Amino acid sequence: MNRSLTTLLACILLCLIGACGFHLQGVSKLPAAFATTAVLTDDRYSEFSQALVRMIERSGGRVLRTAQAGVPVIDVLEDKTEQRVLSISASNLPTEYEVFYTVRYRVRVDGKDVLAPQVLKLSKDYSFNENAVLAKEEEQQLIRRALAQELATVVVRRLAALTL
Repeated sequence: MNRSLTTLLACILLCLIGACGFHLQGVSKLPAAFATTAVLTDDRYSEFSQALVRMIERSGGRVLRTAQAGVPVIDVLEDKTEQRVLSISASNLPTEYEVFYTVRYRVRVDGKDVLAPQVLKLSKDYSFNENAVLAKEEEQQLIRRALAQELATVVVRRLAALTL
C-alpha cells in the first residue's frame, strides 16, 4: 500500500510539473533562417568563438567561416578577456582577481543589420594564493572558458528569438 501511494504521488507530481510548462534547460533551437550561419571573427580560436560555433552546431545549425549571399552573418566585432586585482594582502600581494569577458557582435543578412551591435560582458572573481600559482592559473582558464560558454549561450538564445 505504501509503495503504490508513493508511486501515485510521484506520477501526480510529474503531471503537475509537465502541466505548468516546466522543461529542463537545453539547447535553443535555431529558426530555419539560421540553419546555415557564417561566423566572422578575427580570432577563430578564442574561447568565445569556439563556444559559439559549438552552440550553433548543437542547436542544429551549420557554421561557415566566410559570408555568402542570403546567409545570416554573425560578426564578432570584439572578443577580449581581461583581469584586474580586486584586493591585496598586507604584504602587497594580490589575494583576489576579477576576470572579465567582453564580446561585441552584430547579425547581418545581405549586408543589412538584423541585430544592431550588441555588447555582452560577464565577470567573475576568484581568490589567489601565491603558494598555488599553477592551480590558480588553471582556475583562471576554467573561469574564462565558463564565461565564454555563457556568452555564446546568450548569443544563440538571441538568435533563436529573431524572426527573419
